Amino acid sequence: MAATPSPLKTILALVRGYLPRVVQARGWVLAALAMAPVGLALAFHLVVSLSNHSGNIPPTAALDLFHGVLVKLMLPIMALVAAPAGIREDLEQRTLPLFLTRPAPVWAMPLGKGLLWFGWGGLWLSLAALGLLALGADGETAAYMALALVFAFWAQLAFMTLLGLLFKRGSLWGALFLFIWDPLVRILPNNLQRVTFLHYIESITGSRGTDVSTVQLLAQQQITTPVGISVLVLFGLGLLCWGVSGWKLQSTPIGLAGAEAEG
Repeated sequence: MAATPSPLKTILALVRGYLPRVVQARGWVLAALAMAPVGLALAFHLVVSLSNHSGNIPPTAALDLFHGVLVKLMLPIMALVAAPAGIREDLEQRTLPLFLTRPAPVWAMPLGKGLLWFGWGGLWLSLAALGLLALGADGETAAYMALALVFAFWAQLAFMTLLGLLFKRGSLWGALFLFIWDPLVRILPNNLQRVTFLHYIESITGSRGTDVSTVQLLAQQQITTPVGISVLVLFGLGLLCWGVSGWKLQSTPIGLAGAEAEG
């Protein structure tokens, strides 16, 4: 009887085995989602500067692009695109049972596949944040933006992976959370603000996409969490979601024609 490999060996084997997938269509979609907004913004400002003979870039260009596009749109979409490439896709395509014909710790598999997509997406998000330097961001601001994007992607990817294993329509529930619940941070009471990804992203960068006026209906006073704690929260949430994903997969009957892919 073959010996069961350690969780670390299983994770490394998954990363090596699935590495070619990141340079296929889904991987380049992730890269485009991260880089296209920055590239388009740079091209737009270049055209404007050439036509007006002025090379001035608005001082808020980098912040507006970061908060309004990268954080609110591209980051959640990247998590929605990358998460199904993990274990959920193997369950739906009935390919996971073939992998399990060899001994392996099942609970380590979501993290093993997730690390691959996190590394690829995190790379392009970091490059996108560096691209904001050309739009007027200073080095320190760009570094914090990269830090916020990478750790938020880690947490959101793990969160979406968990939802995909817990619910039949996990992507739908995740989209509702990221695109409806998260933006409500402006009107949420203090403690509920901490139950959003946006709160920690804005706490790390030290800036917000929009200001809240006291005359706005239902507006709440915005709070800030220290940078170190915000990073730890996002990292810890990711670890927790990967761990629960592993537990869920471990407790799910896996079969070539089972009902596990039906949620």
